[in-house]
Amino acid sequence: MPWTPPTGPSRRSLLAGAAATAGAALATGCSGGSRPPAPPSGVALERRMRASAVRDSERLLERYDATAAAHPALAGRLAPLRSAVAAHAGALAWPGGVGGAGGAAGKAAGAASGPAAPSGAPSPGGTPPAGGVQVPPEPEKALAALADAEQALAEARTAALAAAPGELARMLASVAACGAVHVHLLTPAPGAAS
Repeated sequence: MPWTPPTGPSRRSLLAGAAATAGAALATGCSGGSRPPAPPSGVALERRMRASAVRDSERLLERYDATAAAHPALAGRLAPLRSAVAAHAGALAWPGGVGGAGGAAGKAAGAASGPAAPSGAPSPGGTPPAGGVQVPPEPEKALAALADAEQALAEARTAALAAAPGELARMLASVAACGAVHVHLLTPAPGAAS
């Protein structure tokens, strides 16, 4: 039986025509109001993710401050780690601080010079601090609690990579890796004398 060419349009040409029509409709758009166009959803997502990451870094800074205040002998050991966390807050803030948590990140980065006596430091009576950070009374347990907080945040940032836009994903990966190093530095080596 000889082959006969189809008499109507091919499926491929119908799909191409539908795609072209849809593209043209999207390109022309509909503007019936005087509202400015909404920002692309990727920008809004990145702003939200950055603001959340800055808040997480600020909470971690509060934990470092409370731990250093509760255990002054640990302050020197914690100062470089706290400084790195403050730098992360500054780096994760929305560029220029517009529309993000730039003001809070600026405070966090400005405090990177070392731990200060926070308003949320534990009181002598053992009540939780105003910021809600509970620091264990034993230095080893306080370091373990700080390591746990760093680990949890590093894991959360690693999980957030899948949804993050390119540059932010790279930054979150880098900050998560730094958090993992902090966990290592806060955790005593197995068999090491306390």
